[in-house]
Amino acid sequence: MCTAHGDFWNPRYETMSRDELTALQNTRLCAQLHRAYENNAYFRQKLQKHGVHPDDVHGIQDLPLLPFMTKDDFRQNYPLGMCLSPREALREFHMSSGSTGVPVVMPYTQGDLEQWGECMARCYWMAGMRPGEAFQITPTFGLFNGGFGFYHGARMAGLFSIPSSSGNTARQIQLLHDFQAKGIGCVVSYMARIIEVADELKMDFPTLKVGIFGSETFSDEMRRKIESRAQLQAFDIYGMTETGGVGTTGMDCQAHCGIHVWEDQYITEIVDPETGKVLPDGSYGDVVFTALTREALPVFRFRTRDISRILSRDPCACGRTSLRLDRITGRLDDMLIIKGVNFFPRQVEQALLEIPGVLPEYQIIIENRDGINDIRINVEAQEGVTGFTVAKHLKERLGFSPKGDVFAPGTLPRSEGKAKRVIRQDLPPKS
Repeated sequence: MCTAHGDFWNPRYETMSRDELTALQNTRLCAQLHRAYENNAYFRQKLQKHGVHPDDVHGIQDLPLLPFMTKDDFRQNYPLGMCLSPREALREFHMSSGSTGVPVVMPYTQGDLEQWGECMARCYWMAGMRPGEAFQITPTFGLFNGGFGFYHGARMAGLFSIPSSSGNTARQIQLLHDFQAKGIGCVVSYMARIIEVADELKMDFPTLKVGIFGSETFSDEMRRKIESRAQLQAFDIYGMTETGGVGTTGMDCQAHCGIHVWEDQYITEIVDPETGKVLPDGSYGDVVFTALTREALPVFRFRTRDISRILSRDPCACGRTSLRLDRITGRLDDMLIIKGVNFFPRQVEQALLEIPGVLPEYQIIIENRDGINDIRINVEAQEGVTGFTVAKHLKERLGFSPKGDVFAPGTLPRSEGKAKRVIRQDLPPKS
């Protein structure tokens, strides 16, 4: 465990020069590749099939020699076919499932849990949380990594954890009050629900100052609405099962000028989604991570399918020197194509919340009839907002006019966790 100092949880690694970071990445990459090659048949065969040996890689400049990894690698080797550590060294696992139904499993050694806690402690410290302060953890404690990730990091950072898990929103609000929580972790749509119920109960959040939101993308307008109502500062945290869980790949700082990636732990590339070619800084593409310190199951050039770009490798105003990613635009899997226009759900949210009187609850309904997709957007709004106003603004922002309706506040379906924004419906053929 490191010794926190001033504005940094781990000043040694958070303020490394670019040359120091590159040298560290080179050393760790080569060591990790040799370890994977020597300890696991999957990695050895994958490299051999691609015609590369660990001795061919001398540093990050040689990364393009390596093959990509995807979720399919995890699914084809379920449950522990890619694990480098012996079974007796494992302490925990988490997993997520996808459309195929085959789970993506991430096992953890004690060292992996400490690495996870280290990354999360940096996130907490960057957000302004300090030892002894209360933080409410609303993600579920179970196979999904969210609840445990927040918890492991809170323990390492010395926080007072409120492990409320999901559901029972009124109780969540009561716990925030009773234990004087300074921070809360959840998906942003659930924070919107907490605010809605608090309004119904006529309650405020007198001690809440920090909101750490992950697992789903959210627009700048959603951030501003939540910050204004709850009187907190919102942070966008990044991480996924394949990299080791929430927070492992970083978070934005109080300057809110991009997501700081923990470069001593992960190498970041942006590649063209079609060709796989590495793109220059500033170009949008598929985010790719290589894990440098994971023990049980490291990833090499893992294609996340998240769309972003590298904003800067220069030192940030906060003093950290790690590169900064733009906030995630969306997932390639989530891109919608309607009437020849490509867009992401986050862009719809941004446009809707720009309209005065429109509330954070909405639905994007993709209607398929005879193989042709159309879109309906339903939204809650205060009295006076008309469907014409919504359609006109969406036409200006998205390039087409969707169908849809305006609903009174509180009438669209609610979720006690991650909101289901996109709904697909098959309509009967036209007669």
